[in-house]
Amino acid sequence: MDDLDQQLIALLRQDARLSVADLAHKLKVSRGTVTNRLRKLEDTQVIVGYTVRLRPEAQTERIRAWMGVLVEGNQTRLVIASLLGEPAVAALHDTNGRWDLLAELEVGSMAELSKALERVRLISGIRGTETSILLNSYR
Repeated sequence: MDDLDQQLIALLRQDARLSVADLAHKLKVSRGTVTNRLRKLEDTQVIVGYTVRLRPEAQTERIRAWMGVLVEGNQTRLVIASLLGEPAVAALHDTNGRWDLLAELEVGSMAELSKALERVRLISGIRGTETSILLNSYR
């Protein structure tokens, strides 16, 4: 990826709905260049999809939480694979500090959260977890 690809990705991160013409205008290149770059970034799976982001308060029925995960020994890969298979895990992050992993959980109810936490506790290789429910977001 060169500087133009980085600029293109940055514009798409700000607004993935920008048209090819708008992207070309902002980057000062032709529409064909933008189209070819996008196709290349998609074909090489640098760009794997486009999405819609909603304000958290727009999804009032969803419950979101953060879970810190402490992994036993060298079982991180096994734990990551298991957590990525857990439907409640919206994202998973490798971290330093107190927790080995930080999981973003998203469910539709407290009952679903309880069941998800039960399933996570049964994953081999997890030494401990701590979960905090997201109450509000400010940015």
